[in-house]
Amino acid sequence: MEKPRHKNIVEFVIYGQNALFSDILTRPGGEKTSYPIPTYEALKGVLHSIYWKPTIVWVVDSVRIMNPIRTVRKGVRPLKYNGGNDLAYYTYLEDVYYQVRAHFEWNYNRPELENDRNENKHHNIAKRMIKNGGRRDVFLGTRECQGYVEPCEFGEGEGVYDKCGTVLYGLMYHGITYADEAVNDDDKNMLTVRLWRPVMNNGIIDFVRPENIGTKEYPDTYKRHIRKMSIKPFGDKHDNFTGLNEFFGGDAGELD
Repeated sequence: MEKPRHKNIVEFVIYGQNALFSDILTRPGGEKTSYPIPTYEALKGVLHSIYWKPTIVWVVDSVRIMNPIRTVRKGVRPLKYNGGNDLAYYTYLEDVYYQVRAHFEWNYNRPELENDRNENKHHNIAKRMIKNGGRRDVFLGTRECQGYVEPCEFGEGEGVYDKCGTVLYGLMYHGITYADEAVNDDDKNMLTVRLWRPVMNNGIIDFVRPENIGTKEYPDTYKRHIRKMSIKPFGDKHDNFTGLNEFFGGDAGELD
């Protein structure tokens, strides 16, 4: 197994009774069906629930599928936009268990937060939050699918797909690039949707980095600019960024 290339790697398991990584083709009709595997954006959302600051950008490196991919269909009563309830079937994944490897990088679109670029601080807080089960409620794709996180060593234990070889998945939703995390010049000040074709090798899916989606190096990936988007400013003068001051005493040690 390939060794991590970054020093600020975090590794954890995320598991739950159900998960719903909605296939975007099924949503317009009002009924949702989950992809068989988690999306990049869903795992990034898990990391945001564990720990996030606008100073950093989480990059999901790999996910390992540990349990068999099973689905369960449930009848639900979603709310209508014009009031009242409707009837629909949602197809969830059942008994999911994933190992995740990720790291963070600095968000260079936010020069006003340059003084907060302390790698050890953010890395240590993130590891503490994983150990504590996350800083906020963790979900597996959607609000009704509660998730639970614990630290682990990526690759440990036996997974059901460890010897399955290569499994190809069709065109799937990768995620959304918001203006504040755009790397490529053509994505600046834009809201961009990304699509790709994931490949699982012996239970492990290695994600293509968001800025590589839609480039010549990855011809089976696609992106589309949806609309223009401005970057929300953060900082003391906007009264919306406190750093470690939000913790009692302003010391990361208070998290122990």
